[in-house]
Amino acid sequence: MKERLYIPVSEYDYPLPEDRIARFPADKRDESKLVIMKQGEIGETIFSKIHTHLPDDSMLVFNNTRVIHARLRFFTEQGATIEVFCLQPLAEVEPVKGSATWKCFIGNARKWKSGLLKMDVPASEGMITLTARREAPLEDAYMVQFNWNPSNLIFEQILEYAGKIPLPPYIKRAVVESDNERYQTIYARYNGSVAAPTAGLHFTPELLEKLYANGVSLEFLTLHVGAGTFKPVSADNASEHHMHAEEVLYEKAFLFRLIQSLDKNIIPVGTTSMRSLESLYWIGVQLIEGQNHEKHLPFIIQQWMPYEAEVMYPLVDTLQAVIDYMSRHRLVTIRAITSIMIVPGYRFRLCNALITNFHQPRSTLLMLVAAFIGKDWRKVYDYALSHDFRFLSYGDGCLLFKHE
Repeated sequence: MKERLYIPVSEYDYPLPEDRIARFPADKRDESKLVIMKQGEIGETIFSKIHTHLPDDSMLVFNNTRVIHARLRFFTEQGATIEVFCLQPLAEVEPVKGSATWKCFIGNARKWKSGLLKMDVPASEGMITLTARREAPLEDAYMVQFNWNPSNLIFEQILEYAGKIPLPPYIKRAVVESDNERYQTIYARYNGSVAAPTAGLHFTPELLEKLYANGVSLEFLTLHVGAGTFKPVSADNASEHHMHAEEVLYEKAFLFRLIQSLDKNIIPVGTTSMRSLESLYWIGVQLIEGQNHEKHLPFIIQQWMPYEAEVMYPLVDTLQAVIDYMSRHRLVTIRAITSIMIVPGYRFRLCNALITNFHQPRSTLLMLVAAFIGKDWRKVYDYALSHDFRFLSYGDGCLLFKHE
């Protein structure tokens, strides 16, 4: 950074009693409560009525990633439990049947010195034998080689049969059958996340129909949520925090509609959609400034790039640069790896409001909210704590309008 930011993490702390963390979702997705903050004025409703509080000409942007069954439980010959948490595939190729190499967290790793772990998995195709071999360490994780037989399935299918949905660490209970449905948005499409984009969990088919009937545009992009989303900020100064990287994909058809809708109120559903939209601006900046980019490689957005920029470009120019790049290379989709860290002082380019859940104290997500609505974030959280709102992934939601 040109000048080192000083962001005291202690300013983004608040007391969160354990009993305010939602352990289960509301009985019906859109029956959760919703707090609304607009220019210092606060109120509440239920989520099923959110369409009555959106401004005219709104565009909602959803993240259509799908949570994979990332947790695998093996047993050693001595009976020790080894949990393998699949984070991301390591091969940059199409899925291969019969084998896969992934970056994984390993629980109880000291009990798995060497050799194969094995489990038999019942499936509609018959019994599947899955093996895992620990390979090289990778930062705080490991490379793990998986093989299975019969080999006529890809690894995503194996995970569906053998794995469990990865609930966040603060939901301190065992996974139950209903989590397979409820910890997944109804519009989830592309496998790749190890955590749900939780603001989207409140939406039902009926609510989407009401939004559409009210003239709200519904758009989709894909950011695969990584386990780093739960990584606490351990430093006293947030500028010393290493932000996790996540993969995001944009379709050209979406970009066409977006650039034609810049006069609308663009409202990301969730912090992942917001980070994806804002990252798009910085992809355009790279292209305008002539940074070399091989079309088969993802764009890289470093966490402090927005704070180091020398020149600001009009939003429409940056989006057009991305569209022109895709046209030039005949691309339908582009891919980026974003580590963008949105903290107070960030200048938002695309977003007019934000739909989100309540976030953990001292987290980068709470700092993002503070960047968007200023000191009103504390008013929102104090209100929620004093009005029996439920917090975190399975909790209630917020509709926040950008602080002017």
